[in-house]
Amino acid sequence: MNETAQADNGAKKKTERAGQRTRVYVLAEHAAIEERVVRAIGGERDFEVIVREQLVQGELQKPGESEQQVLLIASRGGAQDSLRRAHRWKMAAPGLKVLLLGMPERIEDVLFYVRGGVNGFLQLNATAKEIVDAVRAVARGEAICSGAQCALLFRYFEQEAEAFPSAALHRDLGLTRREQQLIPLLTRGLTNKEIANHFSLSEQTVKNHLYRMKRKIGAHGRLEIVDVCRQHGFLA
Repeated sequence: MNETAQADNGAKKKTERAGQRTRVYVLAEHAAIEERVVRAIGGERDFEVIVREQLVQGELQKPGESEQQVLLIASRGGAQDSLRRAHRWKMAAPGLKVLLLGMPERIEDVLFYVRGGVNGFLQLNATAKEIVDAVRAVARGEAICSGAQCALLFRYFEQEAEAFPSAALHRDLGLTRREQQLIPLLTRGLTNKEIANHFSLSEQTVKNHLYRMKRKIGAHGRLEIVDVCRQHGFLA
C-alpha cells in the first residue's frame, strides 16, 4: 500500500472512530489485571473506560445516541459473579456486548459462557492491540473466539444435529429418535459396523433399525432412506 492510500485509510478510521464512541466497562478480578487492561485501551480516543470503582450501584450509564457499550470481564476462571452481573445488565441494556479475557478450553465452559451472554473470548495475556481490536469487533456485533473454540462449537452442533429428533419425521414417517440419529451416518456412507461402533450398539441392532426404517417409509435401500428424509426437510 502506498503512502497516499495509507493516509486515506488512516483518515477513514479516524472519521469512523469520531462518529462512534464505545463505553467500555472493565471488571477484573485483580487490580494488576485491571491496570493492564486500562493501560491497553485507555489511550483510544473513541473509548470511554469505566472501571469497577466508578460503577454506581452496579448500574450502567445510559448510552448516548452514537455510543456502544462493551463489558470487558478479565478473569482467570472465576467469572461467574461477573457473568451474573452482566446478565442483569444485558436485560436492562440489550445492546450491551460482553468480552471475556480468560479463554475457556472445554466445550462445557465455552457453552456456559456463551449462554451467559459472552460475545467474545480472548487470552488473558492478549496484547494491547488484540484487546483494542476485540473490543471494537464485539461492539460491531462480531463474535471473537480462537480456532480451537470454533472447532469445539462446530463439533458440538454437529453432534446436536445428529441427536436432535425431527417432529416432522416422527409424525409423517413414524421414525423414532434413534432411527433419526442413523440418517446423518447413512449420508456419510458409514457401514453397519461403523454405525454400531458410533452408538455402542451391536451390528444386528443397527440392521434391525434399518429394516424397520425401510418398511416404515417404503424404501428399498439405504440411499433411498436418505432421499426420502431429505424430501421431508431433515437434511439440507
